Amino acid sequence: MPPRRVITGRSQEPRRRYAEELRLLRTARGESLRDLAKVVGWDASLFGKLESGATLGSPELAEALDQHYGTPGLLLALWELAVGDPTQFKEQYRRYMLLESEAVNLWHYGVSTIHGLLQTDAYAHEVLALGGASGKELDQQVEARTGRRKLLEGPDAPPFRALFAETVLRTPLRDVAAWREQLGYLLEATERPNITLQVLPLSSGLHGLVSTDVMFLRLLNGTTVAYTENAHRGELVEENASVERLLRAYDAVRDLALSPAESRKFVLRMLEEVPCEPST
Repeated sequence: MPPRRVITGRSQEPRRRYAEELRLLRTARGESLRDLAKVVGWDASLFGKLESGATLGSPELAEALDQHYGTPGLLLALWELAVGDPTQFKEQYRRYMLLESEAVNLWHYGVSTIHGLLQTDAYAHEVLALGGASGKELDQQVEARTGRRKLLEGPDAPPFRALFAETVLRTPLRDVAAWREQLGYLLEATERPNITLQVLPLSSGLHGLVSTDVMFLRLLNGTTVAYTENAHRGELVEENASVERLLRAYDAVRDLALSPAESRKFVLRMLEEVPCEPST
């Protein structure tokens, strides 16, 4: 079958399409960026960044613009497509991103950092900056990562078990307030019915996943794939025997971990240990 012909002439790439629609809707009304800012309530420079594709903004902003333009749900839908577009990610992650969005069950073990689905904006910013990104590129990477959090929201969100080594909680952000925010976000996550958090204490000793971050995705067809990652590379594992070996190692690690209730208390103790910022 030949590829579908683009009739409208508008971009089929989600991020560019969102920016294009925003610009077309504004100019059709004869509004300047400053006019729009006065009516909707955000800064004019932000609208300029939206229309250039430099940022996607928030879902709240997309909803406010839908209300302003009388396009109920249109811009929010385009925003969701742009945030979830796997082409924003590096090539080795693209297939994983597609599978993650389709998974009906997810479980993870982390030895280095908090998983991206549970990262605050500030945490994601500091982690991604370590990879060398900066400026506009870094902002886009942070936006793409934190936008994935929507996967775990809503009544149909898949179950997610996040198991991570105690060292993850012993490695704070440089900014004290940002670290407090991240720990608080983890505690909030434990209150959601689809999210389970467990901490593996240092006293557990060596185990089969001692140097490996791994994410398992159960798909609609009943199969499970795994994504393993270390400091230098990531690998999507789909061969059944290899996935089963990783699952057995994961089960053994989970048996060593604190219970969800004990893990929540552990995170709370960590939060209480973070010094409060001095009052000004």
